Amino acid sequence: MRKLKLQMNIALDNKWDSGMSDFSIENLNNVDCILHGRKTGEGFIPYWTDVANNANDSEHKLGKRFSEIPNIIFSNTLKESKWDNTTILKGNIKDAIQDLKSQNGKDIIVYGGESFVSSLIEHNLIDEYYLLINPVAIGSEQPIFNPLKNNLQLTLAKCKPFACGVVLLCYSRQK
Repeated sequence: MRKLKLQMNIALDNKWDSGMSDFSIENLNNVDCILHGRKTGEGFIPYWTDVANNANDSEHKLGKRFSEIPNIIFSNTLKESKWDNTTILKGNIKDAIQDLKSQNGKDIIVYGGESFVSSLIEHNLIDEYYLLINPVAIGSEQPIFNPLKNNLQLTLAKCKPFACGVVLLCYSRQK
């Protein structure tokens, strides 16, 4: 049976670097389907298609990979796909995703979309979680950081996993 993998950037802002891109490309090596909820798909697919079509974009390699892999949007409201290499999946989410997972092929990956991901978690459909935790904050992205005028530069000082699966990430302010 195919696995459903979740990769999600949990951040105070959307900082991204080449190491994260390299990880994302590597994480796609055994994937032949990208699954989205409607809201995420409507932003993700056109954005990465534009990146894939711009050889000068710093994320071109990742954009090409995203564009080469077939996309499926789970939606009960969309009637047809507006994008190349994309199909619409409808119906009961649990049954539809279990059917997709039971088909022959490589693994499936899903990116973000809080309500869609919550539904997948609620139905126990996600097999692997890849959470990229980013504590960097810029200005008004979060209310507690509203007074910030510049980036808050932090350095990872300690990473400690606990037996229950929680990971403590301890950061210190760069001087």
